Amino acid sequence: MKSYLQELNDVQRAAVTNTDGPVLVIAGPGSGKTRVLTYRIAHLIEEGVAPWEILALTFTNKSAREMKARIESVVGDRANRVWAGTFHSIFARILRIEAEKIGYASSFTIYDTDDSKSLMTSIIKEMNLDKNVYSANSVRSRISSAKSNLITPKAYKDNEELKLQDKISKRPYIHAIYEKYMARCQKAGAMDFDDLLFQMFRLLHQNPDNVVEKYRSKFKYILVDEFQDTNYLQYAIIKKLVKYPQSGENICVVGDDAQSIYAFRGATIDNILDFEKEFKNLKTFKLEQNYRSTEHIVQAANELIQHNQKQIPKKIWSNKGAGQKIQVLRTMTDTEEGKRIADVIQEQKNRFHLKNSEIAILYRTNSQSRIFEEYLRRYNINYKVFGGVSFYQRKEVKDLLGYLRLVINKKDEEALKRILNYPRRGIGKSSMDKIAELAATTGKTMWECLPLAQVSTKARNSIANFVKMINSFTKKMDSSNAYEIAIHVAKNCGLLANMQKDNSLEGMGRLENVNALLDAVKDFVENDELIDEATMPDKTLTSYLQNIALHTSMDNEDDDDEFVTLMSVHSAKGLEFKSIFVVGMEENLFPSFMSMESREGLDEERRLFYVAVTRAEQFLTLSFARSRYKFGEMRYNQPSRFLSEISAQHLDTSLSVGGNIGEKVGATESTGAKVFGNFKKRGPARKPKFVIDPSKFKPDSAASIKEGMKVLHIRFGEGKVLSIDGAIDNRVATILFQGVESPERRIMLKYAKLQILP
Repeated sequence: MKSYLQELNDVQRAAVTNTDGPVLVIAGPGSGKTRVLTYRIAHLIEEGVAPWEILALTFTNKSAREMKARIESVVGDRANRVWAGTFHSIFARILRIEAEKIGYASSFTIYDTDDSKSLMTSIIKEMNLDKNVYSANSVRSRISSAKSNLITPKAYKDNEELKLQDKISKRPYIHAIYEKYMARCQKAGAMDFDDLLFQMFRLLHQNPDNVVEKYRSKFKYILVDEFQDTNYLQYAIIKKLVKYPQSGENICVVGDDAQSIYAFRGATIDNILDFEKEFKNLKTFKLEQNYRSTEHIVQAANELIQHNQKQIPKKIWSNKGAGQKIQVLRTMTDTEEGKRIADVIQEQKNRFHLKNSEIAILYRTNSQSRIFEEYLRRYNINYKVFGGVSFYQRKEVKDLLGYLRLVINKKDEEALKRILNYPRRGIGKSSMDKIAELAATTGKTMWECLPLAQVSTKARNSIANFVKMINSFTKKMDSSNAYEIAIHVAKNCGLLANMQKDNSLEGMGRLENVNALLDAVKDFVENDELIDEATMPDKTLTSYLQNIALHTSMDNEDDDDEFVTLMSVHSAKGLEFKSIFVVGMEENLFPSFMSMESREGLDEERRLFYVAVTRAEQFLTLSFARSRYKFGEMRYNQPSRFLSEISAQHLDTSLSVGGNIGEKVGATESTGAKVFGNFKKRGPARKPKFVIDPSKFKPDSAASIKEGMKVLHIRFGEGKVLSIDGAIDNRVATILFQGVESPERRIMLKYAKLQILP
């Protein structure tokens, strides 16, 4: 037996050596997926397959580099001739070779996100459309979704459902923008990232006899990593290249349906669930031994994922011993949650000698990082925020802080330069330069020079309005606490209104971060524990901003790589740490409120939690707060339903603090329900209670639901649509229902099933 095969267990070895025909490798977390994939390629080469006849598709360049390095360790320099890379890089290479067949030069440009947004903005301006309604981000997101689903500009224009959705969102000309955008890209000899897939499919579809046959013959073996993350378009291209009976359909896909978490990017779990329907002679290998985590963690993950309806059955197991039970930490507030997590990290470092680099805090949304950043600073624990910049370094946060800084200090020129023309108010770079030059020559501050600079009439009027606005904010400080002035500034400076117009996923994230900053100010005002005679003697806005400046100025300035990792669960996929903290385990946060109205949405959230749990090697802590600030108001939370899906035998609630927490793990109430510290094990699923007869319920199209309408929900009854927000594909309605315990609910319209009432 070859030496590299001896490193594999029996199932891994079978997955590596069964090289011919379609193969599906279901790879549970920590099961050696990468080793199987790379050794399979190495084995093909060792068995005589030419390296250039192997195509291996990944999702990141890092994965491709690691793959080639591992293959090289077995077969040497031959690994460099394998076609291994990301979908985009491999298809770009093929498109360079074949570009002329679809009307492009081989030297075509690849537009990055900024290029794409700039072109989109130009087209919107040329069409005399309102840039606030047709924001470049939201239009770009809409067009990207169309491409991912193989919808051409003509097909988009002919699709009545898509046009109705655009009409309801008051953007009826998106189809025209799409058509112009594609034409302009073609004219400029450019493709954006989506086009590298879209045009690849077009190339294959339009050239079945030469291009398709050429690459089917060239790539004798095709392998796809993280197959559960592929979208409709990626899978369509793969099938074009591999559906070739004469070659034996030598395709191997590796993935885990339980880790499919990118539906918001267009990934579809159906690709992996239905793979056997496409390839009838499929061989399936399940990698079920987990080499990463202890038994309590592995068994908890198994119990959790069993609640998902659509899945490929498997039973992950570990021989690393029982290990520590999963700690469940309940706190009364989100501030207390941040403090207690820092306490536990400090304890793990001292008691178990964990390094900072062996610890990670995972959260559902990036805005949650703030409170943990603050307490890690106080404990002098180095940390680094991944998947985004540190909370206080995010542009939208710094923009609002810029306004607040200028309100208390008109001499703050950096703050003034940052916000003078943001949101845009007609004070361009030329005017800014004249103001700065006048300040430099006269010795006055830029603020003093605002009304003195020789600028255009339009700019002069805008400057006058800006000065009047800032002065009104400063005057309000005399009668307002820090939060009252902060929320007043946010609402009246134009920042919030400007952000609310961007319905893209990124835009919604920026708005959430600004609201998180406002929540932090509210917490500062109402939390007496934050008083410190030396650094924060009072609750004024000045004191708050001083505290923030001190914190952010000492943000891990050294090059020490020993830091605690903070990141969203999505960013943590593929990583592992000795100790994992999954925070904010509350209903409407994790699972997200956006997922609550559909089984598919909840299943995806559960898969996301499964990914979080399975990142842990030895220690896993799940925390939640009974209350937290949200949009300036204290919200009271129920623990996440996912906590009740894990058996008591795997849990330790001794860390929970605050409130009536007298119950013991596994104690039994008079109802017979198991109580785990503060949450109950859910019994068998109950039949839903309908307030009306389902046979008489006739839901209307989600696209026809509008603000102000009266609607009927089969469970909640009659309600009124107060508002609708979110990206067009994920519109969320806020509805006020009558006679229910929680009358105001947020419901995703595409899953809602609402009947319009007269």
